[in-house]
Amino acid sequence: MSSRRHFLAGSAAALGLTALPAAASAAPAAARTTQAGTQTPSATRAPNLIVVLADDLGYGELGSYGQKLITTPRLDGLATEGLRFTDAYSTAAVCAPSRCSLLTGLHTGHSTVRANPSAAQGSLTATDTTFAQVLKARGYRTAVIGKWGFGPEAADQDSHPAARGFEEFYGYIDHSHAHQYYPEYLWHNGTKELIPANAGGAKAVYAPDLIEQHALEFIGAHKDEPFLLFLTPNVPHAPSDVPDTSAYAAQSWTAADKGHAAQVSYFDALVGKVVDRLRALGLEDDTVLLVTSDNGPHEEGGVNPDLFDANGPLRGYKRNLYEGGVRVPLIAWGPGRVARGTSDRPTPLTDILPTLAELGGAPAPSDVDGLSAAPLLAGSPDAARHGHLYWFRDERGVTSRANAQDAQRATWLAEAVRRDNWKAVRFAPERDHNLPDDKWQVELYDLAADLGETRNVLDAHPSTAAALVALMRSSWQDSYPRKEFGVRLPLPQIAVPGQTFTVTASLANGSAKAWTSAALALRVPAGWTVTATTATTAGQLAAGARLDATWKVTPPADAPARTRWDLTAEGTALAPGGTVTYRASGTVPTPPPPPTSDSYLSDLEWISATNGWGPVERDASNGKNAAGDGPLIAFGGTKYAKGLGVHAPSDIAFHLGAAGNRFTALVGIDDFSAKQSPLGATRAKVYGDDRLLLTTPTLTAATGPVALDVDVRGVRVLRLVVEDANNKTSFDHTSWALARVTVV
Repeated sequence: MSSRRHFLAGSAAALGLTALPAAASAAPAAARTTQAGTQTPSATRAPNLIVVLADDLGYGELGSYGQKLITTPRLDGLATEGLRFTDAYSTAAVCAPSRCSLLTGLHTGHSTVRANPSAAQGSLTATDTTFAQVLKARGYRTAVIGKWGFGPEAADQDSHPAARGFEEFYGYIDHSHAHQYYPEYLWHNGTKELIPANAGGAKAVYAPDLIEQHALEFIGAHKDEPFLLFLTPNVPHAPSDVPDTSAYAAQSWTAADKGHAAQVSYFDALVGKVVDRLRALGLEDDTVLLVTSDNGPHEEGGVNPDLFDANGPLRGYKRNLYEGGVRVPLIAWGPGRVARGTSDRPTPLTDILPTLAELGGAPAPSDVDGLSAAPLLAGSPDAARHGHLYWFRDERGVTSRANAQDAQRATWLAEAVRRDNWKAVRFAPERDHNLPDDKWQVELYDLAADLGETRNVLDAHPSTAAALVALMRSSWQDSYPRKEFGVRLPLPQIAVPGQTFTVTASLANGSAKAWTSAALALRVPAGWTVTATTATTAGQLAAGARLDATWKVTPPADAPARTRWDLTAEGTALAPGGTVTYRASGTVPTPPPPPTSDSYLSDLEWISATNGWGPVERDASNGKNAAGDGPLIAFGGTKYAKGLGVHAPSDIAFHLGAAGNRFTALVGIDDFSAKQSPLGATRAKVYGDDRLLLTTPTLTAATGPVALDVDVRGVRVLRLVVEDANNKTSFDHTSWALARVTVV
């Protein structure tokens, strides 16, 4: 049997860490560990990395965290064999912002998606670097299987898993679609795959079974190379749909509670099957497995979380920023790479990205909020600790228990901070984060003496509360500009056959350490010509530096119109952990012919469209229904038969080919949208090629539409853009009525 020193030295070498001394066994209470497995990992193999994320699994819903009624033997076994975290935290109290933070390493004061969707689906952007992109650069095969949860529900866009580093995707794109356990389709990469047996509401094929199948197949297909699997089943989220509740049939519970318990046990069995597959393939000593949840326990669909003591000793549920809403189970397992024991290091799931990066020997963005816990997994007490943890909530959904815990403030803006064992939570009576501090309602808890947050000690410790409020304020930024990381490839909006255009790509070192031997290359379609016009290599890229390279590109004169063409930029460099390769791909279309007569834009083909849909235009973007499915556009009771419906942020492009003379339109928040809510506020912009031609005043239902008349002579590409004007995108449906171009 390996000695402790042998095990830790082997783990440290495999993790890229300094070998740990034998004295590390005397770990302090903040990171108590005991001797781990009996085998050392391969000295040359990078570890496989698996992150399994449950949906709404509470802190107290596993046996290893105190659960008495629901059986979870496989996860309890992993907790015994691995490292169990007692103070792990999701980064939000609901799904979408939590998952965004987990993927990108940014807490909800900095992240792109900070709220669950109430209408438009939150989206990741081209500036969001996920842990998949970080690991893929080091040669990892990457997959996300299960619930993605970021829209739009379409392929070939920045928020799709493929654009964010996952080369294999199977499951749900959309947040609400993932609430269906017997869906009529799931996505496989960029394609909807129908499930005919579930047509018409039939319950024949259970989606989590398909998710399990694809996950196990991915592990088998890549057993001989390092892989990253992000496994995200939608259990135990409501509704309590599950094929088999027989394990709990004898209980005198409601059907919803039996189903929920069976879902938790299903999740347990799923993780067990993953472990069994690893063992069958001989991979258990070369794999690090992390199992956690995206937020606290739910009470939806008739489920009673109190029956199961689903939040354990904690106060609150899903949607609360009290501990029960955000403290989650976290188990790390890997017989050859993870030390056994428990850790009470406060560990937010923002730490996942830097931890995986260190395990895989990959550079990570230096501007993330997470800190690597890799040394802790290897048995060292020396993992970096956070000065404080931060949470933000902007939630419109209400459930009774969560609302009661919040003293009927469940729909108020809220934020929280933990520093050491002090926890502050505050609520804003208005939906305005910039509300002065003295308008917020603040509570303070001492978690060391009052884990259940039952005693607000604000009056006894006003200076502590004031310091934590200051941390809340400093942790929030309305927007969080990112350091560039990896490859960027901006492309022109069209490629005219036979005409040369310029492409500039960049390779940016957004990590904390220098890279050497940097190079950029551009791949174009067969038959196209490409010539570099600048240097494409650099001997060194300092931290924060960037290599830019430019090429002249010419499509053949006979390239067919109405065709999208793929271009790829590849950047390579030697980072401290080894060679990294980043790729960015995009498409550029050869456009349709320009208009030859005066035309409504709704009668022309789009070049591209983001967040544009019916009722009357050609439906070529992410609309869920065909064109003609909704009411005609109306402003002030006047209906218009020709128009474009959009949702901010939107961007619709048309090819004018310098044939246009004037563009005219009415743009505003239409009657239908105003009836849904008066809160919408947008701003419309018109671009000619890359030049801003016009910006409207702020558009609201009260102001009515704005009439536009824009000179578009010489413009090749006309872009109509609508932006949110008040940070309330859920209500920003906007319409362009009588959008028309006259030709020269």
